[in-house]
Amino acid sequence: MKAKLTRSIALGALAGSLAMPHAAALAQDSAEPQTATEDVADQLNEGPTIVVTAQGRTQELTDVPVAVNVVSAEELRNSGAADIRELNQVAPSLLVSSTGNESNGSARIRGIGTVGDNPGLESSVAVFVDGVYRSRSGNALSELGPIDRVEVLRGPQGTLGGRNSSAGLINIYTAPPEFEFGGYGAFTYGNYDAIKVEGGVNLPLGETLAARVDGVYFEREGFYNDVVNDVKVNNRDRYLVRGQLLFEPSDTISARLTADYSKKDEACCAATFVQPSFAPLARLADDVPPVSAEAKFDYPGSNTDPLTSTSNPIVPILLALGQNPLALTQDTFNRDIYVSAGRSYAGETEDYGVGLELNWDLGGAELTSITGYREYSNFQASDTDYTQVDILYRAPGENAGAREFRTFSQELRLQGEAFDGTLDWLIGGYFANEKLETRDNLRFGTQYGAFAPCRVVNAINTALASPSSSGCISAGGRAVVAPLLGPASPLIFAGLDNLATINDLGSTTDVYNQESNNFAVFTHNIINITDALNLTLGVRYTSETKDFDAAFGNDNTVCPTNRALLSPLLGTAADALASGIISLSCQGNSTSELDGVTLSDSRDEDEFTGTAVISYKPTDRLLTYASYSRGYKAGGFNLDRSALQTSPVVGNPAITGDTANLQFGQETVDAFEIGAKYDGRNFTLSLAGFYQEFSNFQLNTFNGSAFVVQNVNSCGTDLSGADQDASAATGSCNPDDIQPGVVAKGVEAELSLRPARYLTTNFGLTYADTKYEDNLIGDDSGAPLDPALRLLPGDNLSNAPEITATASVSYTPPLGDSGLSGLFYLNTRMTSDYNTGSDLLYGKEQDGFILVNGRIGVRGPDEKWAIEVWAQNLFDQDYTQVAFNTPFVAEQQTYSAYLAEPRTYGVTVRAGF
Repeated sequence: MKAKLTRSIALGALAGSLAMPHAAALAQDSAEPQTATEDVADQLNEGPTIVVTAQGRTQELTDVPVAVNVVSAEELRNSGAADIRELNQVAPSLLVSSTGNESNGSARIRGIGTVGDNPGLESSVAVFVDGVYRSRSGNALSELGPIDRVEVLRGPQGTLGGRNSSAGLINIYTAPPEFEFGGYGAFTYGNYDAIKVEGGVNLPLGETLAARVDGVYFEREGFYNDVVNDVKVNNRDRYLVRGQLLFEPSDTISARLTADYSKKDEACCAATFVQPSFAPLARLADDVPPVSAEAKFDYPGSNTDPLTSTSNPIVPILLALGQNPLALTQDTFNRDIYVSAGRSYAGETEDYGVGLELNWDLGGAELTSITGYREYSNFQASDTDYTQVDILYRAPGENAGAREFRTFSQELRLQGEAFDGTLDWLIGGYFANEKLETRDNLRFGTQYGAFAPCRVVNAINTALASPSSSGCISAGGRAVVAPLLGPASPLIFAGLDNLATINDLGSTTDVYNQESNNFAVFTHNIINITDALNLTLGVRYTSETKDFDAAFGNDNTVCPTNRALLSPLLGTAADALASGIISLSCQGNSTSELDGVTLSDSRDEDEFTGTAVISYKPTDRLLTYASYSRGYKAGGFNLDRSALQTSPVVGNPAITGDTANLQFGQETVDAFEIGAKYDGRNFTLSLAGFYQEFSNFQLNTFNGSAFVVQNVNSCGTDLSGADQDASAATGSCNPDDIQPGVVAKGVEAELSLRPARYLTTNFGLTYADTKYEDNLIGDDSGAPLDPALRLLPGDNLSNAPEITATASVSYTPPLGDSGLSGLFYLNTRMTSDYNTGSDLLYGKEQDGFILVNGRIGVRGPDEKWAIEVWAQNLFDQDYTQVAFNTPFVAEQQTYSAYLAEPRTYGVTVRAGF
């Protein structure tokens, strides 16, 4: 009986009424006499009971000593949220963004998350859908269909939430089958020719079996206009089908089987050049003072800034090789893009799986089993240099930056009570097997050989650069330079000529395979010391193994040729030029030396995590608590060949089978929190203060030519600025003096008000000071910080605004005596300034901004139908998700940015039966 009672409480409380009254219920309320007593009004203002399972049990939100946001089905629908990225508007401590590939989107909580497009790094914010772990948070950047509720748990969840939840987790619960026949349908049309069709049916198949089928189809034109190839980029073309069976043969047993399939066939993800209107502090080089937004440089036909003016030495090269000047002078938020002819951002994503949840009341305890199997695949072509000059690309097809996940997971929990309810105990076990394969075909473009030598010649004298000449230097230029180079000039000129032949060379296919096996046992126990005082103790032991292998294919023979040719010049007066030519010949560790090379390795980890919470209720309405928790995120392998070596001018470690440069260590966090929750008659208030220390913080940074993955820590000894210089050799630390590298501290407040019938308002405020410590080092051995990260010490993390505030208002009054009701819904999110680049360079700052979404409509009796007009980003606020170093031209401080979505609007018609 307990299992069915628990389900009834949860479903009844959560079916569209968590954050605001359901329209159907309000329609019934409207039939009451206007002379209703004050007692009745007070009762109506009590608000709905919000139920969560944040502690593995069904509990009221105000009784849970955990910092958690709960977003109801009604609020999700009103806010227009279709995937986890749109939860940003209603959860102030959460930020979800996507960059070069949506399949590796990043979620952050309290400013902490995993950045970049490297599938070897797992998410700091774990995502579960109906209790089944999604291997990467980006896997949930798709249509979710009808949702019952979403729980966003803030802070490390290392006891019940698993290994990869060092920042928090997102629990998504889809709408379950019910034992009543019904169905619904909805049609949406919006700007950018957006069409969305949704529908579903609920079928009782007897007294013990019910079925549900839901489907969503969504298509929309892209926000970017590829002027060169006359196509739209960042479009939508996706669908989801989900079927469910609910079997309840008795009051003590319930089983729910879910199967879903989704597919995306979309072009993603374009970027534009950053201009000073977005980044006024950007500058050409580290020794040039920051420029103001008013600083302008002459440019034919326009005024522009140092980043993309002819004062930037790389710009004349791009123009000479065919770059349209408009791409370099237009505003950052002009969505016309100019990419290489014939290049594409086409991609495809498939995601499907099954899940089975069994709840069985055994009398003295309740058994829960959650079994899941999922497969996920994605490939995404790209014009990877983001310019009209053909420098770097991925050709469309199944090897274009492809990634495939096959994941099996099994969780068992047994929960019950002992000592007359004094002890609420829970024990469990977890196993997961993940098979990951990534494939890549990243190649130098057809104009790389004309472009790359010009970077070397620019270093000699920008006036000598001649993109139309072999090696970017004419015969006259060689005559000028030869006396300066002396005996080294023949080798330098030969190296430049060799470099000029790198056209359409590089990876023929690189394949990485990784299999991980994760086993854990855990216990989570609530000791009811008195009716008002509780102690929660939990611990989890995790054991993980990862087996890695890779096979490379590459036809760039110029790299080993130039390395052999120019090695005699290393250490001489011509060292800088020789090193530059070798680096550009072997950029990203692209070399035929890797052709046919295979690598393999493995790593094992064991970790204890846990939590301790003391909570006290001085009154029935007030809960106070203090907690400590320890979280953990697994280490792994950097699935990027560029990480195999630290410098292209030396030999390639991959040839000898050395994978040391690919590995990164596990991340751990120690977190402390105090909080209070008050459940008033017409309002609820939650407050939390937190302090979190991260050791071995996993950071992924693109430095303009390669991805740098480091475990960031700090040194207890003052490094005297050695972590902030351009040297990779300075700034080491004694291993006995290593300390956490990242600290997050702050306060959070959430307030829900019900000032009158039919009116609900919600407010959220987060102040998070999420910073790198001073005196940073590169890993737990005390190695120096990579020079690409020299701006990190003492500064805030990327995409970590100090202040974020959200607010929403919902008003659903009856419209006369007809049974109709209205809807007015508005939500807003305000953020303070932050830097969008993980290396914190000056061209990547984002000013604070405000986003507003709105929806108004009319709903029929018992909400059988509705017509709604809506807008997302109502005031068309321009902002970026991430700014990054433009590949191959980053040395000249040229940046590009992935823009957030502009204003969208439309109308939705829905009906149900």
